[in-house]
Amino acid sequence: MSDEEIRKRWQRNLMLKPRIEKVTVNMSVGKSGEPLERAAKVLEQLTQHRPCKRKAKKTIRDFGIRKGEPIACLVTLRGEKAKVFLNKTLQAVDNKLSRKHFDNHGNFSFGINEHIEIPGTKYVPELGIHGMDISVTFGRPGYRVKLGSNHLLTPEETTLFIKDEFGVEIL
Repeated sequence: MSDEEIRKRWQRNLMLKPRIEKVTVNMSVGKSGEPLERAAKVLEQLTQHRPCKRKAKKTIRDFGIRKGEPIACLVTLRGEKAKVFLNKTLQAVDNKLSRKHFDNHGNFSFGINEHIEIPGTKYVPELGIHGMDISVTFGRPGYRVKLGSNHLLTPEETTLFIKDEFGVEIL
């Protein structure tokens, strides 16, 4: 199906147009204590939400990680805040995404090596520089009800939506 046919389908039936369900921002530090606290402060400054800490699922002695030790922090954004944050972070990767970043259901993820690449972010020497993973989950109205296989999202639809809404170039 061509891009124009998909757009016409969305205009005829608004229930078919994709929408951003949530944006999940993850900073995995690999250590508890001070490094994790600094990463959590950076994440809170970027998103204006208090991050949730995630614990290690198993012990890895080579890396010095124990089961149950907090090693990462995460924030989930929804609604308008998700769109604003996604717009800023996409600018950090020059509004370019690879097709490899998309899964079979149209969701996508990408990473940022240094948080100071995000426009409007200042470097604070006490906090350091941290990388992050950003995952975007899509859905449609009625998606949770499972209206049938024709209601599932495809990568083609979400790539078109991202191109139209955010001006992203898909490589």
